[in-house]
Amino acid sequence: MDLIQIKDLKFSYPTKKDTLKGINIAVEKGSFTCIVGENGSGKSTLLKCILGLNKGYTGEIIKTNYIGYLPQKSEIQSNFPATIEEVVLSGTISNNIKSIFYKKEDKEKAREIMEKLEIYDIRKKCFANLSGGQQQRVLIARALCAGKDIIVLDEPTNGLDPSISIQIYELLKKLKEDSMTILIVSHDVERALKYADKVVEIQNGEVTFCGVPSDFKLGGAK
Repeated sequence: MDLIQIKDLKFSYPTKKDTLKGINIAVEKGSFTCIVGENGSGKSTLLKCILGLNKGYTGEIIKTNYIGYLPQKSEIQSNFPATIEEVVLSGTISNNIKSIFYKKEDKEKAREIMEKLEIYDIRKKCFANLSGGQQQRVLIARALCAGKDIIVLDEPTNGLDPSISIQIYELLKKLKEDSMTILIVSHDVERALKYADKVVEIQNGEVTFCGVPSDFKLGGAK
């Protein structure tokens, strides 16, 4: 079963034509799919089309309604004055459109996710006072609150120490083993090949590889 199907997707920015040139990929339920490619190749643009953040594309995107999203770190306010618990709970806001209060089931879901990601015991700490790795763990928890089917992550280890990056990938691996579908954009090709079960390479807005990591040849992406 595919949670996301992309058919002949094309997209251009006003200042950059043909950013995406007919993308065709699918993200299967339960998979760990990693999109790799050079900076400016169209990886993040593709994610934003999937999430509905980029309008005006042509082609077709068929997707589940339950997607959690972790944007690039540069798009996140790291000094946000809220507790870990408040940040994680905010992932359920889309479920509470008609109410300013969190539902009991949303609080329970947030608690279970925080326990799974080993941040429940520190849930009252201020998000702004956490290390970069801890902040990413919290934001992954928030994404899990928003998406029960799949989480989409854009360069989740960018700017983190190698040891912390490994911890994040190990966390994603465990989530995948617990039946969560993972779609990630990463410049870290070697780590993507180690953890993903499907790799998609994009160069100049086109898919140049789509398959299992063992068939991918290093050197084309960075």
